[in-house]
Amino acid sequence: MKKKLRLGIVVSSFNSEITMPMLKEAIAHAKRSGATVKAIIEVPGAYETPFAAQKLLSRKDIDAVAVVGAVIKGETKHDVAIMCGITKGLISLQLKHKKPVGLGISGPGATWKQAKARINEYAHRSVDAAIWMSNL
Repeated sequence: MKKKLRLGIVVSSFNSEITMPMLKEAIAHAKRSGATVKAIIEVPGAYETPFAAQKLLSRKDIDAVAVVGAVIKGETKHDVAIMCGITKGLISLQLKHKKPVGLGISGPGATWKQAKARINEYAHRSVDAAIWMSNL
């Protein structure tokens, strides 16, 4: 019998009207999917999520990490630069720790309305990816 997946979740508090419902949905979806949420780390913004993911991936009681957040498009290309750094960091962490990280950060290029409409989709996506990749 396979053991229950032990999941860590990282959530950005920036754009909390979007990210806190994402966190709530990620926790509920993990439970429905048979995973146990062992730890949650809240960080100020999406840019800080790789550092928190590193902390969780280093733990022996964490099998995978789901990351949720929202990077909203502004007047510049800042959202693109932020997401490039985040994704590169999270990919590197997966390879270093040999544990999956599910990405559930909306953006770049997302408007407030689009990010709000995708709360459940991105929360589910982060958890589902972490679970799927843990089964490889």
